[in-house]
Amino acid sequence: MPSTYTGLGIQLMTTGEKAGTWGTLTNTNWNIIEQISGGYTTQAVTDGADTTLSVSDGSTGATLANRIIEFTGSLTSGRNVTIPLDVQQFYIIKNATSGSQVVTFKYVTGSGSSVAIANGETVLVYATANDGTNPDIVDAGFGTGLAAVVDDTTPQLGGNLDVNGNDIVSVSNADIDIIPNGTGDVNLGTDTVQVGDLNADATITTQGTGDLILNTNNGTASGNITIADAANGNIEFTNNGTGNVVFNDAAYNPETSLTDAATIVWDAQAMPITKVTLTANRILAAPTNGQTGQFISLLVIQDAGGTNTLTWNAVYEFPSDTAPTLTATGALADLFVFRYHNSKWLQVGSTLALTVA
Repeated sequence: MPSTYTGLGIQLMTTGEKAGTWGTLTNTNWNIIEQISGGYTTQAVTDGADTTLSVSDGSTGATLANRIIEFTGSLTSGRNVTIPLDVQQFYIIKNATSGSQVVTFKYVTGSGSSVAIANGETVLVYATANDGTNPDIVDAGFGTGLAAVVDDTTPQLGGNLDVNGNDIVSVSNADIDIIPNGTGDVNLGTDTVQVGDLNADATITTQGTGDLILNTNNGTASGNITIADAANGNIEFTNNGTGNVVFNDAAYNPETSLTDAATIVWDAQAMPITKVTLTANRILAAPTNGQTGQFISLLVIQDAGGTNTLTWNAVYEFPSDTAPTLTATGALADLFVFRYHNSKWLQVGSTLALTVA
């Protein structure tokens, strides 16, 4: 009786056959088995036609006799890679073709299932020719989420890691995205979450145009801090019930300086606490970007020569509609505080003839 062969090419010799060659043939069989148990090979995928893989009975080197197969080649459209019906095995396969095309791993005939491998992804599949009509190649459960590990000078995580339908995605020098399945959330079961790369500044931001909202207990009985995603958007502190915004340490607006000019301009939003040194008679324009209820403060300083005057815009409202006369002495200053109401800046108070040098 002549030899027979397994689906992956191992020679099964009968008693009394192959006299004097059993050692060589057995060594070849062991080499095939070694390939099957963990061998790696590449396989070029043909562009424009299916790539049909076969087994070389009784010899090493066949693509399908390797456990790990990396598909290569340049593709312009998705292609099929087919295998014979008598192959029943599991494989780790990576689609390393260029062109961003899908490669489908399937049996050469029949209407059974197949596995489509996206470009750059690595899958674990098993082939089971359960019958000649519907032979199946099945995603083993890791599917397109089995991460590809790239070994160069440092370990890297590439491809997708799929955990129960959730993707953790990373490639070299790129982001790691944790994407819940459907409407699921990302929950971190720890008391402290740290961000930042060593001593680098850290940023927490939204992806897209949504506002960033900070609260507690999923918003139940909690105030919010909302950072609006909008040009000139607000940062809002919204307390729950009768709660207050409490500053246990100093909260302040840094003092800024207005530019001395014939007409002095003042941005109340950007420079709420400010000063200006007069070097000649000046006009103070109406502040811009004011908000109802806002307080602003201005320190008017005379230069060394003094005697400079300041003409106030009509939006500044003083008691009895009378603007104060500035201190004329050189190097002295006058301090004014205003509150915005009904398009007017109402004087809250003033302190004159201050020594500030």
